[in-house]
Amino acid sequence: MNKKLSVSICIFFLGLGWFSPGNTATLADPKVLHVLNRLSFGTRPGDIEAVEKLGAEGYIQQQLHPESIPQPQTLTDQLSQLETLNLTPLQLFEQNSPPKLAKGQTLTAEQRKAYRRRMAHVLEQAERARLLQATESPRQLQEVMVDFWYNHFNVFSHKGVDEMLVGAYEQEAIRPYALGRFRDLLEATARHPAMLYYLDNWQNTVLNTSAKGKHNQGLNENYARELMELHTLGVDGGYTQQDVIALAKIFTGWTFRRSPQPNVDSNGFYFDAKHHDFSDKVFLGHPIKGSGMAEAEQALDILAKSPATAHHISYQLAQYFVADQPPKALVDKLSQKFLATDGNIREVLSMLFHSSEFQDSHIYGAKFKTPYQYAISALRSTGIDVQNFRPIHSFLQQLGMPPYDCLTPDGYRNTEEVWLNPDAITRRISFATTLASGRLPLSMPPTTTATVSPSPIDETRHGKLIAGLGFDGTQVATPMNPSVTRPPITPVDPVQLSNTLGNLFSSQTQQAIATSPRNLRATLILGSPEFMRR
Repeated sequence: MNKKLSVSICIFFLGLGWFSPGNTATLADPKVLHVLNRLSFGTRPGDIEAVEKLGAEGYIQQQLHPESIPQPQTLTDQLSQLETLNLTPLQLFEQNSPPKLAKGQTLTAEQRKAYRRRMAHVLEQAERARLLQATESPRQLQEVMVDFWYNHFNVFSHKGVDEMLVGAYEQEAIRPYALGRFRDLLEATARHPAMLYYLDNWQNTVLNTSAKGKHNQGLNENYARELMELHTLGVDGGYTQQDVIALAKIFTGWTFRRSPQPNVDSNGFYFDAKHHDFSDKVFLGHPIKGSGMAEAEQALDILAKSPATAHHISYQLAQYFVADQPPKALVDKLSQKFLATDGNIREVLSMLFHSSEFQDSHIYGAKFKTPYQYAISALRSTGIDVQNFRPIHSFLQQLGMPPYDCLTPDGYRNTEEVWLNPDAITRRISFATTLASGRLPLSMPPTTTATVSPSPIDETRHGKLIAGLGFDGTQVATPMNPSVTRPPITPVDPVQLSNTLGNLFSSQTQQAIATSPRNLRATLILGSPEFMRR
């Protein structure tokens, strides 16, 4: 299908009511589809039938306890092939740092290229692991919460050494605590080198004229400010500039090392007492005696137990799982639960999923999918065995949401106003067209020389049109390059796809699908107004 026809489909569906989620299909058990759409990244073949047998409540309880769900051996095997995935920051620094040079020497052009390749390889494996688990893992709520918390405690991958640290950051500071205590999650992110580097706390020092080192630059407020504004209290959380300064002083000396040394933990975290401000402080009205590391622990306790933090986290959870403008009564109930359970994320989510607001049928299918949610749900619904995620990464780049690539510390948003616009819909339709036709090179290893016919959107990461390049940036068969081998094309079966999604379509969409040529029906399903929402 050419781009002109893709745009025509987009316009057609706009006419069916893109901006109104009111058209929901009549299902045998719409609640089952609702919990699947909200607690997971979308249905896979057989999911609806399995959850109908288990019951919506059974599925909720299962997902709240992911340790009870066995991982498929195929997924475990694929993850085990990613040799950099479980390396600690210290191991990553050891294996991937530039060679040590004598005084006055500089890296050669080839050494710089080799260093960049190693860094990019580590990041690519982290991205593959994230997309693979989001697509294949039956522990879907855990994957949803990993995505949620990474955005909450965002680290940008293309700032210096963070290119090779973000995967370890997710593995060590986010994933183990995604359904645990918020206080543990807060400290794990605060201590990780990826966060310390991203928000510059590794350069946050008391100005010490007797201490040597080029990073002895004085107070840096970046992390302290974002810790309150984004991670805990919220922008209206009642703190002042004096609290920012006090918190920055409390976190002076929190840094990391790139090699094993005394008092350096396995991740590289190091408390540098020489660069810590040992003066007494007052933070959010609480006196904190100058005592080194214990000061930060006390500050994190204060932040984690604050009613403002409970409200901020509860609002974000309700916004993600219920509505872009969540009901105040729900946020208040979740806040109370957060405080009563000492920030137990599992308990807060359980209350959310059992709330009348979450179970209200008016919110079924009302949340607009982010590009990440759309891409993962499309893969899950087709049941394709994905070996090559490069086309997915390219698509997410085009829509402005590649993993680990949000520049600002507030992370990617999950609201409709950010992601719903005509250009984005056109790109989604083009992606749906190529995916449904079987022309995305998903089922063959990314190192293969065989690729597919050009996709409707042939762009690089920076949006430049390049003839002969597919979604994944590899060569494709074109009239100018006919020698490239094309693999067998297997289009998505529209009947199976519709059944996988529970036949959730409005009468208008059903009529559009039924009256279209068979080879366009899967595209219409993946590009439908209903599939764009969850």
